[in-house]
This record gives sequence, C-alpha cells and structure tokens, in this order.
Amino acid sequence: MLAIELRDVEFHYPSAPPEHALHIPHWQVDHGQRLFLHGRSGSGKTTLLRLLTGMMLPQQGQIRILGEDIQTMSASQRDSFRARHIGQISQQFYLLPYLSVADNIRLAAVLAKKSSAALDNNIYQLLEKLDMPANLFHQTAGRLSQGQQQRVAIARALINQPLLLFADEPTSALDEDSAAAFIRLLLQNLTPDTTLIMISHDHRQADWFDQSVALQDLTVVREDI
Repeated sequence: MLAIELRDVEFHYPSAPPEHALHIPHWQVDHGQRLFLHGRSGSGKTTLLRLLTGMMLPQQGQIRILGEDIQTMSASQRDSFRARHIGQISQQFYLLPYLSVADNIRLAAVLAKKSSAALDNNIYQLLEKLDMPANLFHQTAGRLSQGQQQRVAIARALINQPLLLFADEPTSALDEDSAAAFIRLLLQNLTPDTTLIMISHDHRQADWFDQSVALQDLTVVREDI
C-alpha cells in the first residue's frame, strides 16, 4: 500500500501569482519510508502539508492518503481520519501548558477515540523510551524545558501509533547538535509501519533519511492559473 499518492493536484490562493501555485502532476511515497522534503521558505511546504492532512482540499486532482481518497470525505470524517492515522510535530509544540505531560498525550488518544484501560501504561512506557524522567509525568507542560517539551511532542504524535507522521520544521529553532539529537530520538521510536515525512529548509538533515526530495522537483509552474 502506498502511504501517499497525488495525481494532477493543483492548489492556488486567488491573490497569489502563478509561480506560487502548487501543481504536482504525480507523486507517491511508499509505506514505511522515511522521507526528507525540503524547499526554500515560501515555496509551498506548509500548503502541501495542509493538503496531505486534509486540512485543505485542492482545486483539482486526487489525493490518496493510506489508500483513502480524502476528497470524498466530509470535514468531520477528515478530522477523524487525521486523528486516528496521522501524527504531527511542528516547530511550536502546541502543548497545553496547564495540563500535565500525561494529560497532553492522553488527549491525543481521546480525540482519536483510542482511549483504553492500557492507555496510561502505554503513555508511561513511551515516555520512558524517550528518556523522560518519571517524576515529570504529572508535571504541567508549561514548566518543562524545551528539550522536555520536544519529548512530550514526540510522545503525543506517536501515542496512537500513526501510519503517517509529519514533522514540519521541528528543528528550525535548534542548533545543529540539538537538531541531530531530536531526529535521532524520533527515528529510534518509530515503528516500521510508520511513514515519516520531515519538512524543512535545512538541507543538513537530509542524511538521516532514506530519501531526500526537493519540493520544486515535484511541481511545475502553471502560467494559465
């Protein structure tokens, strides 16, 4: 099964010039692949991510995610599909500062309707694998260091065992050593079934991944948009 398949996908903002439109004739990502997708700032990386997660829909073309045509889903069905099958990590971790570490992670499982009697044990085991001290499991997220927040963000993204994980510029605010440590930790805790796409403008991180793809190599400019 392909994790991602795009055919003749077009998206453009009405006020944007043609060179800022996305037109991807064909692109596919194999199941279980670790892929590095790079492009300059403003090249459309975030727009593509929103299309791949079903947060936006293209004007034309077909997007299949994990074998499903997301354009045939309603908005609520896309929300449910995203919660159950897709994990996301971004530069801003979007942790709820007033909730504990465990509750921030637990919330992701509840939204995906994957809450179970074993959930707490799964959360604690995952945090232990991420080298999170046990005395912080019930600490509020707002009192954590940046490195600790990174670990919580990874755990939240992985708790539902997603088949597809997007990391959107997660290391852009980190120095080179910290960025490498973050990527190493993330890769060490992925299951073989999880497809990872990391989006970044920093080419130095490409060596960690199975394949590196430039967004500009996927797109063509449509002058008639």
